[in-house]
Amino acid sequence: MESNNENKNNNKVNSDIHPMDWKSKHFWTDGWGSIFLAIMVAMTIRWGLLEAYVIPSGSMLPSLLIHDHIFVNKFIYGLRIPFSEKWLVKFNEPKKGEVIVFKYPRDMSTFFIKRIVGEPGDKIRVENGILFINEIPMDKKVVPAPNDFDWLRDADFQEGGNPYDRKDNYAHFIETLPGNVEHNVLQRRGESLLDTYGPIIVPENSLFVMGDNRNNSSDSRVWGFVPKENILGRASFVWLSCEETIPFSDYIPFLGFMDKVICNPFTIRWTRFFHNVK
Repeated sequence: MESNNENKNNNKVNSDIHPMDWKSKHFWTDGWGSIFLAIMVAMTIRWGLLEAYVIPSGSMLPSLLIHDHIFVNKFIYGLRIPFSEKWLVKFNEPKKGEVIVFKYPRDMSTFFIKRIVGEPGDKIRVENGILFINEIPMDKKVVPAPNDFDWLRDADFQEGGNPYDRKDNYAHFIETLPGNVEHNVLQRRGESLLDTYGPIIVPENSLFVMGDNRNNSSDSRVWGFVPKENILGRASFVWLSCEETIPFSDYIPFLGFMDKVICNPFTIRWTRFFHNVK
């Protein structure tokens, strides 16, 4: 008899809880409010802290490989007004040598990733493949133990549509930027249209960026400067990497947008996990 009364009381308590009553604790812990909070936390992280990005091309070889999945640190430079390019507060200025993700100036819906080589006021030119910053040539030396170069395949150089290009056509160097910032550079053996450029002065509130794969990069040498307001964040580290992705469009045409996103589990590069971008 007592247990029946208890059940009736429990049922009464439960019936008093309305799933859409936002003032109740149940709404925020087990109801629609908990879903709303989870979405808000995810959006806050994506807006102000971290965002995932997939490397779509070989313009940053060998520093970043095609199908590297990286996290972008959006907090490093400051916080923006949501859904705009305006800063709420700025913490740091982008510096030479940093790898950044930004909105392509000619199409703001497209994201690019490149390395900063010029800040406002810098004079930039390239002569015979040598980068000059303020008329000082950047030191470039052959890599003694090319670990990053060992990752590369002939297929990585054929993404641009040249089926005859291959890894052996390129030399691997370490370039040193001002501030003793060292980073990888690939240079095609022989002459190239992009081996000579400038001189040009970087304007205020803008950056000059280049890809580490110097002869296979559409960058500031081609389409101009990056306004600082276009910056999304600084590349942080690789959290997933694979040689091939699953070609969804071959089976489900309307999922073609996922062709370069979902990794083929049989081609994962396990040792690139947590590889720092530098």
